[in-house]
Amino acid sequence: MSKTIDARGKSCPEPVVMTKRALESLEEGIITVVVDNPTSRDNVERFAKSQGCSVDVQERGGDYLLDIVKGYPCEVRLQGRGRETPTPSFTPKVVVYVSSDIMGGGDTELGGILLRAFVKTLKDVTPRPQKLIFVNSGVRLTTGDSDLIESIRELESMGVEVLSCGTCLDYFRLKDRLRVGLISNMFDIATSLLEADSVVRP
Repeated sequence: MSKTIDARGKSCPEPVVMTKRALESLEEGIITVVVDNPTSRDNVERFAKSQGCSVDVQERGGDYLLDIVKGYPCEVRLQGRGRETPTPSFTPKVVVYVSSDIMGGGDTELGGILLRAFVKTLKDVTPRPQKLIFVNSGVRLTTGDSDLIESIRELESMGVEVLSCGTCLDYFRLKDRLRVGLISNMFDIATSLLEADSVVRP
């Protein structure tokens, strides 16, 4: 079975929500999602892969076509390995939710120093967070001349997913100055927070 979802002109996070509903209604088959901007393309692709689907992306006439494969075509690659799958050990899903460019509610300069020390320390703590989510003025830490760019890139290289709120980037006119991580949306952010075993707000 196959179907096409036209999400062109839809504001974030509607393309992801439309994709989610289409996948939920499909037992197995292919869904083609059409979007008209790179942010929606990346958000839909990331969501589909998080659901265990494979994704093929093509650009056509300024639009992006994402062929999302769900069901048997995805599962067949997991068969025939000739060994049992080991039982994974439990690793808590920790999400760090950064909603400001300072830590605490006191002195602003001190708050900036504390938050930078906190982020730089994350690479040495256990458990390491699964995701870093930046919203509101927190997106200033992933953009422009932020002195935390290299520290956040180091965390990203260790497997930490770094997400910055697209609406917040637009509000502060910083979207074209993002220097680390991905542009995210409220659906992705809400899902990440609700699925986390622990949410840390510095």
